[in-house]
Amino acid sequence: MSPFVALQYLLPHRLLSALALRIARIETHWFKNAMIGFIAKRFGVDWNEAASANLDDYAHFNAFFTRALKPGARVAAAEADAIVMPADGRISQCGPIRHGRIFQAKGHDFSAAELLADAELGKRFDGGVFATIYLSPRDYHRVHMPWSGRLLETRHVPGRLFSVGTGTVAQVPRLFARNERLVCLFETDFGPMAVVMVGALLVSGVETVWSGVEIPAYANRVIVRDYRATPEPVQLDRFAEMARFNYGSTVIVLLPASATTLDAPLAAEIPVRVGQRLARRGS
Repeated sequence: MSPFVALQYLLPHRLLSALALRIARIETHWFKNAMIGFIAKRFGVDWNEAASANLDDYAHFNAFFTRALKPGARVAAAEADAIVMPADGRISQCGPIRHGRIFQAKGHDFSAAELLADAELGKRFDGGVFATIYLSPRDYHRVHMPWSGRLLETRHVPGRLFSVGTGTVAQVPRLFARNERLVCLFETDFGPMAVVMVGALLVSGVETVWSGVEIPAYANRVIVRDYRATPEPVQLDRFAEMARFNYGSTVIVLLPASATTLDAPLAAEIPVRVGQRLARRGS
């Protein structure tokens, strides 16, 4: 185990992430502009895609991090049967869910039941497919709907906040089932669809379009919010914005066995963009 990964077992994850969130909301002009400029240059942010390239238009670093794109910068795949990619980034892993297990890295996997914090729900995805998408600091940090669906529930699952970088993912067992996360369960015309927003070290903020900021506060138990009987159901179309990372991390999509097949070219480390085809909806 590398020294960096070993150190993460000892670090106060939540304290560090809370401090990072505070820093990201400092509005002091010179400080936030210097921070935005440094990160943009360090990670090669494409300003040509951003709705604004003027640093003064961003109240603080987090406003830049969750920036909107110009109209048309991302479009949904034209095929009517295309389930689309929810986020910019790169594929960490993707493939079948075999015997309820999801592949993490060589020598490591975890169960759908662990990830979703519900054994019965995990069974509904057995034999289906998954895709894990890692967002880097340069990426667009808004998450979009892979397919049209009605929100059934969210599950805020407590956990650690390990880094989700390649080196840590390769060394920490069951990492995505250990980190703090928000599970969003949707009902679609092909069955259940889960979109899981996974927090990480220093980058653990999650908010949704239907409820605002969800993380932090951090949870000490699983918190379930049931949207099935709400007076106004949360119904979102394919490609609509559903959430964003206040600081980035990882999105995991789970699709059921009966209706979907992953797009053939997808594989680990391939860069992806919101709206491109993730899978095909079966008949």
